[in-house]
Amino acid sequence: MSSSAGRPSLADVWRNFREYDAPVAVKSRMFIANNFRKLRRRSGCCGNGGEPGC
Repeated sequence: MSSSAGRPSLADVWRNFREYDAPVAVKSRMFIANNFRKLRRRSGCCGNGGEPGC
């Protein structure tokens, strides 16, 4: 569930990371990239729902 501000909950972030079907190295890279994308856009969402870090 996402909060009203459009930011995903910590539980959602953890679930996306845990359930995404990829090696840990790939998931870690996606987590970092998606969070940098959110920072650059000053947004609560990176636009890649379901990926690690989103």
